[in-house]
Amino acid sequence: MSYDLAVWEGERPTDDRTAGRVFNDLYDCYLDGENMLPPSERIAAYVGALLERWCDVTKDVEEASPWAAGPLISEASGPVIYFALRWDRAEEASAYAAALAGSMGLVCFDLQQRQLRP
Repeated sequence: MSYDLAVWEGERPTDDRTAGRVFNDLYDCYLDGENMLPPSERIAAYVGALLERWCDVTKDVEEASPWAAGPLISEASGPVIYFALRWDRAEEASAYAAALAGSMGLVCFDLQQRQLRP
């Protein structure tokens, strides 16, 4: 079981319901299918910053990484990344990922709670 977050470029939606619709549209456009795009510059920078904190799960021999799949950058397409965290690391890692997204002017949406993260 994993804990899923989505982070994207754009204006912050006004409420959780709108954020859910925006995420669904982004998913349909950029993540659902075989034609994934390279991550945008801002999303690539976000992933790089996450990997400065915790290594990619593909390089983790001690299971210290919170990522449930890897390489992490492969979860990104264009202006969005939809990634999974290990459940046992979700609280700490999701809080950091959300705060980092906010500091970089990105939107973070929690798929479990179906709500925007501050």
